Amino acid sequence: MRLDYGKDHLDESMVNPDPFQQFENWFKQADEGEVKEANAMILATVSEGRPSQRVVLLKGFGKEGLYFYTNYESRKGKELAENPHAAITFFWDSMERQIRIEGKVEKASSENSDTYFQQRGRGSRIGAWASPQSQEISDRSVLEERVKAFEEKFSEEERFPRPEYWGGYKLVPDYFEFWQGRKSRLHDRIIYKKEGDSWKLGRLAP
Repeated sequence: MRLDYGKDHLDESMVNPDPFQQFENWFKQADEGEVKEANAMILATVSEGRPSQRVVLLKGFGKEGLYFYTNYESRKGKELAENPHAAITFFWDSMERQIRIEGKVEKASSENSDTYFQQRGRGSRIGAWASPQSQEISDRSVLEERVKAFEEKFSEEERFPRPEYWGGYKLVPDYFEFWQGRKSRLHDRIIYKKEGDSWKLGRLAP
């Protein structure tokens, strides 16, 4: 099950001094290339010293941070309320690339969450109301009954409000790592660490 990478290389002279621009460059290449759901990322959170991970979707980014949306009462929501530090990872196997980002997470503004909620498909908006995310349920019929109830509640409304327990988060980075697979596991790892208002560029051994 071992693969030897070698499609590309990465050195300090190739990267943008701004990690957000470097991320945008790589993300654009992945999105326009062969990567399926380039915005899928692993989000890691920690509660009481116990880490947990799950795949979520990146829904926007800029110099202010990276955005994702979820139920605030889910496990990740509760863990972020307890400990706002988190890490995300993108892995694009067809490009032999990985990006790791660490930072502090804060809730997006109500206006941001409202705007994104209305951009979702109707089924996804109903789902946000219907799913008691991360809570144990007896069987799927519980979820189906809740979906039916909210479909009836909002049957005459094309635009209905966002539930208060659902919305956006923004991860504000203080660390980036851009990883490019190389032969014999001698991968390239270029890092950016936040120091005050600037970013320090460096390299890690593979």
